[in-house]
Amino acid sequence: MHLQDWIIFETDDFVALNKPAGLLSIPDREGKEVSLKTLLKEKYKDIFTVHRLDKDTSGLIVFAKNEVAHKHLSQQFEHRETKKIYQGLVIGSLLEKRGSINSSIAEHPAQNGTMIVHRRGKDALTDFEVLEDFGIYSLVQFQIHTGRTHQIRVHMKDIGHPIVCDVLYGDGKPVLVSSLKPKFKLSKREEEEKPILNRLALHSFQLSFKNINNQFIELEAPLPKDIRATIQQLAKRKKGR
Repeated sequence: MHLQDWIIFETDDFVALNKPAGLLSIPDREGKEVSLKTLLKEKYKDIFTVHRLDKDTSGLIVFAKNEVAHKHLSQQFEHRETKKIYQGLVIGSLLEKRGSINSSIAEHPAQNGTMIVHRRGKDALTDFEVLEDFGIYSLVQFQIHTGRTHQIRVHMKDIGHPIVCDVLYGDGKPVLVSSLKPKFKLSKREEEEKPILNRLALHSFQLSFKNINNQFIELEAPLPKDIRATIQQLAKRKKGR
């Protein structure tokens, strides 16, 4: 796929994209890996970071095309005036089907790049709602009111339901169809089974904000194929019980 295929919405002031999993939002310190911002700079020259997504999270992300739009959008993110909705698969069944997690998040004292729930951390608030309970996994919708690093991932780990395929905060195990389908048989052409899902099952689904004319913009990025295919298999499994 090309950059153009990822663009969801574009104006003279900003561009919104459906970022694939595995791609950095902005260059890291080492600068060895390609990032979405690098690709955008090649296309637009002037591009400004408004917010970011984890490398392994897919979905909606917005970049500004000029300084005025950058200031306008950044302030909305900073003052928590945007609406950020994510969807993801978590391990297990949640006791409460909807609720809020209000637990401060801090950097792990010993493990670089990892976060923990800690009373001395920065405030972090995540609302969640279970959209479908599949038993072994649940499809959950999240609204984050703060933008802490790895916020949803840390909060879900803390309540005992880490995001599926999360190598940092969960078991990191890929999802195999054979684990969902009791009568699964490997095709004769395949020597080993390929995972149906082999990356963090978290997606930035909806984003709402105001443009520089204060018009309300609401954007949506559909769930990617691998997550949709996993949900489909889980639904079949549930139906077959």
